[in-house]
Amino acid sequence: MFRPALAQLRLARTFTTSRAVLAQAQAKRHATPAANTENAPIIQHVKRRIEERDRLQSEISDEALSDDDIQKVRKIRELEPLQNAWTEWLHAREALKETVSLLNDPDPTMRSMAADEYESLSDSMKQLAEATFPELLVPPSKTAHLSAMIELRAGVGGSESALFTADLVRMYTRAAQAQGWNVILLSSNILETGGMKDAILEVKGEGVYDALRWESGVHRVQRVPATEANGRVHTSTVSVMVLPLTEESDSKSSEDALYTMDEIRIEVMRSRGAGGQHVNKTESAVRLTHVPTGITVSMQDERSQHQNRRRAFQVLNARLMDRKLTQEMLDRRDMRRNLVSSADRSEKIRTYNYPQDRVTDHRLGLSVKNLTMVMDGYGLQEFLKALQQRHHDELLEDVLSER
Repeated sequence: MFRPALAQLRLARTFTTSRAVLAQAQAKRHATPAANTENAPIIQHVKRRIEERDRLQSEISDEALSDDDIQKVRKIRELEPLQNAWTEWLHAREALKETVSLLNDPDPTMRSMAADEYESLSDSMKQLAEATFPELLVPPSKTAHLSAMIELRAGVGGSESALFTADLVRMYTRAAQAQGWNVILLSSNILETGGMKDAILEVKGEGVYDALRWESGVHRVQRVPATEANGRVHTSTVSVMVLPLTEESDSKSSEDALYTMDEIRIEVMRSRGAGGQHVNKTESAVRLTHVPTGITVSMQDERSQHQNRRRAFQVLNARLMDRKLTQEMLDRRDMRRNLVSSADRSEKIRTYNYPQDRVTDHRLGLSVKNLTMVMDGYGLQEFLKALQQRHHDELLEDVLSER
């Protein structure tokens, strides 16, 4: 704090500076927003949580702790970081109130110092309200440790759709490599005419699933195909699904198993397609069917049945985990107005317009005028970060709506 310096300045007045006048005007401009911060919904919610913590503390018995007391103590400890941030906010608010009267001090230097202090305290309160409180209120992601599996399938547009599927595989591969994630092409169905009919990518790393999960949906491309003689723009689509990928040790030790082996039908068959002498000679291809849901996974890219079986179970586990997480999200948000649009993977989420060099994400209303950078993977980060922030804001809205 600067109060000792102010006390000295009251005894020795100094000269007027234009900086002091500007600082005073700036502080007055910020006075109303700072005063209104206390009525913000997030401040009111934090206040209620702190009052809840105080109530729990008053209810704990002084004698031997009961099971109910132990639960209360656990809740009190969970709210301790929020209590510390709230105490910091209260101290800043009180200091701000004390500083207001000094903004009209006859000493210009003192006014300047008061204005600086006022601005610093206002920034601290703003940082607590806009960053610290939201971070403490939104529960940590339960999927932060998960890697991801990206399934891409060509949709409307024939050969052009297959070509764009290959372009998206390249985009996600480069985006993953730019983040330092490990990426492997698990399987692909390459067409003789070029492009891919479908493909599966495995992307491993911390926070991969949380970063990529919002890529699920229909991606639309608008461009002139190389075979188009009249220069007409064609529209094609590719369906993308991002699935949560768990480590095999995690899935085996999970108390909440996604399936039991008696629910799985396993079929083996000979591989089809290009592959040299190995193809059609051994029954290395594997198809799994999860009977309760009807989910089917086929894998033939590896040379041995054992490897294909392992990969197939990996994909099946990812699809079942995705089904579980999606249902949990629907259950949590069944009262929200945007429920259907948030969960509908058949929705068009992004358009890649080559003639206009523009990529538009329809959920965000965000357009980027550098399509090449996005397709190279580096420009995709802007969309990924914006989508994560949107999800965080929605979670915060859910928290603030609780009473």
